[in-house]
Amino acid sequence: MKYSFIIKALLPILGAATFCGISEAEKLVILHTNDTHSTIDPLADGTGGVLQRKAIIDSVRKAEKNVILVDAGDVVQGTLFFKYFGGSVEYPLLDMMGYDLHILGNHEFDNGMENLSAHYKQMKNPALSANYEFIGTELEGLFQPFVIKEVEGKKIGFIGINIDPASIIAQKNFTGKFKEVIPVANEMASKLKKEQGCDLVVVVSHIGYDKVNDKTSDIELAENSEDIDLIIGGHTHTLIDPSHPEKNPSLFENQAGKKVRVVQTGKQGRYLGKLTIDLNQLPLKDGEEIKYELIPVTDRFPEETLDAGIIDFLRTYREAVDSVNNVVVGFSEYELSKAKTGGLANLTADIAYFKGKEIVDSLKRNGEEISDLDLSIMNVGGIRHHMPQGAITEGQILSTYPFSNKLVIVGVMGRDIIEAMRVSAAKGGEAISGNVRVVTDSVGNLKRVVINGKEMDPDREYILATIDYVAEGNDDLVSLARHRKIFESEEEVSIPILLWIKNQQKLGLKVAPELGSRFVVDVEEQVLRN
Repeated sequence: MKYSFIIKALLPILGAATFCGISEAEKLVILHTNDTHSTIDPLADGTGGVLQRKAIIDSVRKAEKNVILVDAGDVVQGTLFFKYFGGSVEYPLLDMMGYDLHILGNHEFDNGMENLSAHYKQMKNPALSANYEFIGTELEGLFQPFVIKEVEGKKIGFIGINIDPASIIAQKNFTGKFKEVIPVANEMASKLKKEQGCDLVVVVSHIGYDKVNDKTSDIELAENSEDIDLIIGGHTHTLIDPSHPEKNPSLFENQAGKKVRVVQTGKQGRYLGKLTIDLNQLPLKDGEEIKYELIPVTDRFPEETLDAGIIDFLRTYREAVDSVNNVVVGFSEYELSKAKTGGLANLTADIAYFKGKEIVDSLKRNGEEISDLDLSIMNVGGIRHHMPQGAITEGQILSTYPFSNKLVIVGVMGRDIIEAMRVSAAKGGEAISGNVRVVTDSVGNLKRVVINGKEMDPDREYILATIDYVAEGNDDLVSLARHRKIFESEEEVSIPILLWIKNQQKLGLKVAPELGSRFVVDVEEQVLRN
């Protein structure tokens, strides 16, 4: 009975290998992941998890002769496994799952380059980066610009390409040098094709599927290339589903009139990407010849068939994580989304505003000459999970706010806050305190910022509560870096949020923030549209 169950579980994965007209020796299978973000255990809906992913990888390797497994960055950050153990779980797992190569995501830098170096020095699979230069830093010598894999007499070249770190990675955590994406990628691809004789050139990137502000995207790279056949991407958490090509297309025409295949698997390891290439067709006439599918990572494999080595490796870590995840600290009135505006964003900003007022009042009692707190701005990018309706655990809070950011009080000119809100509105919103409304037109262009019922004065200094990451001008809120620093907390921002929720429970109150967006369309424009 057990073996028949396993065979049924394998059929969706092995079907292509069984019925495809290409023999095992004539084809290459590339499996890929991106933005798994420390999702070690399955998610609440049963998807994801490293044990089930490893079972799928193993099954494909048993069915196929030529398999290459790659990761496109952001292996870490997002659960207690990283918050508590700083990469000691995720990086060894890349080796235990048999990854053949990987690249950096921006969150790999969250604990600094010294920490990253300590982990990368222990890893077996090659780390690629063609456009980050680490000479004279802790990461010097740990990265290759490309690697060539020879498969059945064919040369497959892989290039690592990373995102511009400006306003994405905290300056204190990145001391390397960034080189522009398109020229470096094209130079490497040309070298691999023309000098190294590669039959297929693959870019493994962590720059994002589509354009975010001024950052180069996978689409732009594909359209401005000549020698790149395939881009395996990450960063934007985009699910490129071949069964729905109209939503996020996978093929883009390059400068030579050929189509480049672009793929990405979403986030949190819910899917494993599978690319199948007929080696007899190399070099490819077109990227459309690369067959692409998504394999859902679900609980189809019974527990007794899962990797015993990984189970044993995770046991100690999981005990520590579970002990925190089981502690209930409050209750939510309704499910709160981590969307750019709305309930959880509002809750985060309001708690920061509440805590900020406490800090300012304390500074005043100690003789500081300071105005009252005016507002708070928190980054939605720092909110990593939804908050379900019902019981809230300590582990959920620490996972939802996993970063080691500190709450700060700063003085910022109105014009710089207005500019930051202009950027935020164009991106779809941000977490702002309840006394603020950002008024836009119907397509998100800023019209005005309203605070306490009055239009913000560009020539006045406002006292702002935020986190150090935002105050440094990150998340593209560059204008906020022009601030006067007043105070910085010693504790991570998750602590005051956790204490506030615990206090709600102590008072017998549920967590019930305002749900509506604080980025609103101008009333006159709404009237005209209606």
